[in-house]
Amino acid sequence: MNLSPLTRWHPAVIWSTWFWSGLSPKAPGTMGSLAALPVGYVIFLYFGPVSLAAATLLVFFSGWWSCHIYVRETGKSDPGEVVIDEVAGLWIALLVTGGDLILCLAAFLFFRLFDIWKPWPIRWLDQHVKGAFGVMIDDILAGIFAAAAVLLLAQLAFFQID
Repeated sequence: MNLSPLTRWHPAVIWSTWFWSGLSPKAPGTMGSLAALPVGYVIFLYFGPVSLAAATLLVFFSGWWSCHIYVRETGKSDPGEVVIDEVAGLWIALLVTGGDLILCLAAFLFFRLFDIWKPWPIRWLDQHVKGAFGVMIDDILAGIFAAAAVLLLAQLAFFQID
């Protein structure tokens, strides 16, 4: 992969690819989400949902910045190796799990489903909103959809969410 003039050690590359997990040759979005899952879980478990929400906002805005540099320097419109958007989206879904491991797994699966399937309006955002903001925003909505699905699942399965 040619990242010229960016190198693998450029902060925008490290952050955009979530510490190079997006450089996986197979399923980079899923690999990035898998790499983000334990980090989000630990933030939720040890620091609480408010801290995870704050971390999600930080990832969103810093991801927007790093995507801007990455897209500008590589000339790609929505590079598959950029997975910081998956991090923010997945962490949104984790916010409603109450730290329950089964619901965290469900959040991961629902997020990947909505991120890959891209139902309306996620698909519309993916196709019509360009640039670094466009890279980020469709995954944010996929995370919101996944959070709603987790809440529905929790209600149907009688999970107690703290």
